Amino acid sequence: MAERQLQEPARLVLTALADEPRHGYAILQEVLAITEGRTRMLTGTLYTALDRLLQQGLIRIADEEVVAGRLRRSFELTEQGRLTLTEETQRLRAGVAEAERRLALGAPRPRPTLRTNWGTA
Repeated sequence: MAERQLQEPARLVLTALADEPRHGYAILQEVLAITEGRTRMLTGTLYTALDRLLQQGLIRIADEEVVAGRLRRSFELTEQGRLTLTEETQRLRAGVAEAERRLALGAPRPRPTLRTNWGTA
């Protein structure tokens, strides 16, 4: 089991890499698609997350190429990264199920009418 839950940027990066390797800009675009435009990850946030995920062994460099004089790296999940994302998905699913259960228990019920005898003798 994962030692602790993933921070959102790391979870989004792992999700973006779950189906195929991607380079940085493609990851940013995939995060936009995954979140339906609600999360626009900054470049600094992306590369901080990539560095951390590389150090943790959750992703690896799949390919390097020079494009327009700049090094472009593609990243992919490792088996540990796939396992970690699977565990995180299960953890989130369990949290959602519990929230739904509690919401169903606490569904609005008709409130009883309060009767007061104020102003009567």
